[in-house]
Amino acid sequence: MHIGHEYDRFYSQVKPALHSKLDEFKLLGYETITEHELWDYMVKKKWKKTREDILIHEIVQEILSVKVNEYMNFATVEAFKQADFHFSNEEDRREFLK
Repeated sequence: MHIGHEYDRFYSQVKPALHSKLDEFKLLGYETITEHELWDYMVKKKWKKTREDILIHEIVQEILSVKVNEYMNFATVEAFKQADFHFSNEEDRREFLK
């Protein structure tokens, strides 16, 4: 979990929505995405700008509206940002292809 984000207070309450979205991803063949990775995506990409008056149903709606290609684009860019990432390294290639 991304420590210190304003919406972290909702984390335990929206876990069912996270799990539901992960189940959807698994049905589409993306079985290795974790709850933590999905939350990290939401915090870093979707919720860069926070709102003090946000309601829990809005958080749930945003989680459930994530498209797998949006997440995968984010994950690809994050993988390239890693300083020690090299396509010549077999472990890095496997991590990239998750």
